[in-house]
Amino acid sequence: MAAPISPASLAAKPIAFGTDGWRGVIAADFTFERVVRVAPLAALALAQTYGDTINSRTIIVGYDRRFLSEEFAKAAADAVSAAGFEVFLSETYAPTPAFSWAAKQQNALGALVITASHNPGMYSGLKVKGGFGGSVPPEVTQKIEAMLQSDQTVESRLEGKATAIQTFDPWQSYCNGLRTKVDIAAIQAAIASGQLTVFADVMHGAAATGLARLLGDGIRELNSNRDPLFEGGAPEPLPRYLGSMFDTIKTYRQQSASDLVVGLVFDGDSDRVAAVDGQGNFLSSQILIPILIEHLAVHRGYSGEVIKTISGSNLIPKVAELYHLPVYQTPIGYKYIADRMLEAQVLLGGEESGGIGYGHHIPERDALLSALYVLEAVVQSGKDLSDLYRELQQKTNYTSTYDRIDLPLASMEVRTRLLNQLQTQPPTEIAGQAVLDCLSIDGYKFQLADQSWLLIRFSGTEPVLRLYSEALTLDEAHRNLNWAKDWANSI
Repeated sequence: MAAPISPASLAAKPIAFGTDGWRGVIAADFTFERVVRVAPLAALALAQTYGDTINSRTIIVGYDRRFLSEEFAKAAADAVSAAGFEVFLSETYAPTPAFSWAAKQQNALGALVITASHNPGMYSGLKVKGGFGGSVPPEVTQKIEAMLQSDQTVESRLEGKATAIQTFDPWQSYCNGLRTKVDIAAIQAAIASGQLTVFADVMHGAAATGLARLLGDGIRELNSNRDPLFEGGAPEPLPRYLGSMFDTIKTYRQQSASDLVVGLVFDGDSDRVAAVDGQGNFLSSQILIPILIEHLAVHRGYSGEVIKTISGSNLIPKVAELYHLPVYQTPIGYKYIADRMLEAQVLLGGEESGGIGYGHHIPERDALLSALYVLEAVVQSGKDLSDLYRELQQKTNYTSTYDRIDLPLASMEVRTRLLNQLQTQPPTEIAGQAVLDCLSIDGYKFQLADQSWLLIRFSGTEPVLRLYSEALTLDEAHRNLNWAKDWANSI
């Protein structure tokens, strides 16, 4: 028998912006009343932050394929328009980076995107993008939160009359922009000739039709239908949700052993990407980022910094060193990468969760552009993705495996005790290995004597411990992760 639901558990959580936006359970935390409250304040924060440099009062409003996304977007657009802003409302769902692209192309103050990205279907959310084409820095979301806490209304600060809301197609300009950055014709020719077979798992999300729009016929799309419940899982490019992709590629490989096969996986709003090789093996961005660094540096001639988050693979700086590229490390969250992209010449910025962006594009992670570059690398080399990865391991003389787990905690009080333990009594030994160093720019990353590392990091909004490890073998990575689980359960 299920435990009774207490009134306290139904109380709405305070509106708080995490690593990329505000997310909440639909009808409990994420409601029409709250969207109408937040949206004009977000527009005002964008105006206060960027209004002096961007001669515009335009706000882009877009959405994904989740439950009620169109309706939430329309409510947000109406509220922002009523506050005196010019609003461009999307005619249809599209990837979040398409709306970041639109904000920059239309010289807007920014974009408000209704999406909960990779979260399960019970969630919706709001991402705030700047007119420069990327996630706003923490200062902007903190400004929104401060306005909410002070019960400020836009009407008290902004005079203006509602203007007619204009609608627009978010796909056309975005796809045209992506086509200029990749050798589309070479990929199309490889598909048409049978040299390359492409499977795309869009996970019922906003990437649906994306590769077909860019490359035409020949893309074999999986999970194209709109399913707000995401088959009971989550639209996150992780192995546990990709059974149909693995089975499809393995079955296809039994029928055709000669051509190159690439599987591409997109999260719910198409800003994260993963891949599956020709044998049906999962390839996270920890593997794709080194491949893309080499491809962009060698075959495309790009240069600049490689930006990695603290949870990124140690192979990333080793490949960067191979091509004399500087490396810059940030906390987890693509907004930190975007900030750096606005300050420096950047080749690529990537995070282990699948977000990859490019300095010659907008300062935004973009799964469709990453997918195109992955296909371009395979076509130009004539090699399977895993072969490209193994060659990089040989060139750098560095081999590793990586895994991560999310560990639910009993309460936020347990979270506080664990954090206090790390701050006051950090471990000097983990799973029998001496701790050589600890980096604490985001969580606690312990470098161990056997060259493996363990990162312990806390969710900012819920009682969840995020654990990451890279080691020579998967058994060693799991050894570190299991140590962290046992440690957490003992405090």
